[in-house]
Amino acid sequence: MSNFLIIGGGVIGMMTALQLADAGQHVTVVERGICGQESSWAGGGIVSPLYPWRYAPPISQLSRWSEGAYPTLSLRLLEETGIDPEYRQKGLLYLNVDDAEVALCWARELAKPLERVSAEFVHQKEPMVAAAQESALWMPTLGSVRNPRLGQALRARLLAMPNVVVNEGREVSSFITNGQQVLGVATAQGELRAEKVVVCGGAWTATLLESLTIRLPVRPVKGQMIAYQTPPGLVQRVVLKDGRYIIPRSDGLLLVGSTLEEAGFDKTTDAEALASLKKTAESIVPALSDYSVAYHWAGLRPGSPDGIPFIGALPGWSGVYVNAGHYRNGLVLAPASTHILVDQLLGREALIDPTPFQPTADRLIESIVGA
Repeated sequence: MSNFLIIGGGVIGMMTALQLADAGQHVTVVERGICGQESSWAGGGIVSPLYPWRYAPPISQLSRWSEGAYPTLSLRLLEETGIDPEYRQKGLLYLNVDDAEVALCWARELAKPLERVSAEFVHQKEPMVAAAQESALWMPTLGSVRNPRLGQALRARLLAMPNVVVNEGREVSSFITNGQQVLGVATAQGELRAEKVVVCGGAWTATLLESLTIRLPVRPVKGQMIAYQTPPGLVQRVVLKDGRYIIPRSDGLLLVGSTLEEAGFDKTTDAEALASLKKTAESIVPALSDYSVAYHWAGLRPGSPDGIPFIGALPGWSGVYVNAGHYRNGLVLAPASTHILVDQLLGREALIDPTPFQPTADRLIESIVGA
């Protein structure tokens, strides 16, 4: 029997497994599909909330901690697996920011590099970007990671670790309980038991927890994205305008996203979203009108009240924990949020205050009442 059983093989689940395995624990991961193929794959990979000054302080704390962890994690995974997560720190250009003064005040308080720049500056950095005449904002320290390859690297590392067992294509049907203690899970292929169970099911977390009579306010929020294949270097930095973004990859792939849709678990794409995303892309980089869309896809974010995830032991039960509800910032917050939970699981001194994220009974009730 493993020390820990992790439900969900996304970035949150895999990083949790990696940290536990690094600490010498025996870990089992159970994933209904292939690890890293849901929202962890579908997002853009910006290692920051889109407008970080608009988030509550607990989210800012997690994002700052995670931002500092990604360069080391990416280099580690490249050396261990040969798969490059392509961490790139080339900064972010913000166009049309209507609360620039708030952003600048936030940056000064945190000693975060952020400055107001001219259209000429934008043109020097990104000649293909259409900058408005009014000033833009420039954050030189912001990075991005190629999230599908991050998922591949995490999966490859876990598969190579002798104290980790990865079960893919195995869907959890129910929890095994004795009184108020969770002992493991049941699947069509048999039972899996562990000393502690960690639920990292992303948008599916609330559904998984229903059998424990826990109403976790986490819901699927669909996001559609498109990508163009362009010559490498057409755009080199992340550019954000009116809540949407362009993210360049080293091989010239340009990601454009994303929509926000309350559509349940539907992941279909549609022509309306395609047209809207194309319009956004061409407003930022007019030259994209000369290219056709190479890819169009959708993913499901785990939406939660105020985007604040639930991290910790579930009330009313023994032996079961959760790490879910990161909304648009799962990859952004993954290193910090998994570290918070692993500290709790192993009884270590907390490096980050876990209080704002605990799934206490009071917080669950408040979330439901406020929904």
